[in-house]
Amino acid sequence: MNTPRTTTVHRATSETDITVTINLDGTGQTRIDTGIGFLDHMLTALGRHSMCDLDITAKGDLHIDYHHTVEDTGIALGKAFARAIGDKRGIRRYGSATVPLDEALCEAVVDISGRPFLAWSVTFGRDKIGDMDTELFEEFFRAFAMSALVTLHVIQRAGHNCHHIAEAAFKALARALRTASEADPRAGGIIPSTKGSL
Repeated sequence: MNTPRTTTVHRATSETDITVTINLDGTGQTRIDTGIGFLDHMLTALGRHSMCDLDITAKGDLHIDYHHTVEDTGIALGKAFARAIGDKRGIRRYGSATVPLDEALCEAVVDISGRPFLAWSVTFGRDKIGDMDTELFEEFFRAFAMSALVTLHVIQRAGHNCHHIAEAAFKALARALRTASEADPRAGGIIPSTKGSL
C-alpha cells in the first residue's frame, strides 16, 4: 500500500456543485464548506476521527431545502472513498466502533465489500438540529454507503440529545472506516476475500 490513496471527485448537477478531495492516509486535516453549518461540523468530526484529510466544498439549492446538498455530498464523498481505496489490496476490510458522547452511544460497523448496503437504526426526538432536518442524516449515510460500495450498519445504543446522537454516529463511522481501510500487516498485498476480488 505504498501508492498514495488520495483522489478528487467533482459532482455537478442542476441542483448542486460539489468537489471532494480525500487522502485516506492523512492526519485528519479538514476544510469543509457545504453551506450547512451542522453538516460542516459533522464532516469535520468525520475527517478528524477517521484520520482522513478532507477538503469538501458544496454549493447547492439551499433556498429550496438542504436535501439535495446533503445527499449529493454523501454521494461525492462516497465516490471519492471508493476511488481512493482502489482494489482494496492489503486492507483490513472490516471495521467497527462504538462511540459515546455524553448520554448518547452509537455503533458503526463497516465492510468494504463492494456490496453497498445501509442498515440504519437511529432515531431522533425532534425534526431539526439547528436548521438541518434530522431525517437527512439517514440520507447522507445511505448516499455515502451506496457510492463508497460498502456495507454499513449504524445502531443507536443510547441517547436522547439529538446533537449528541448525530455526532456519535458520525464519529463511530469515522473510527470504523479508519480501521477497515488501514493496512493489515499480516495480509501482505492480498485482497481480503476468498473470491480474489472485492
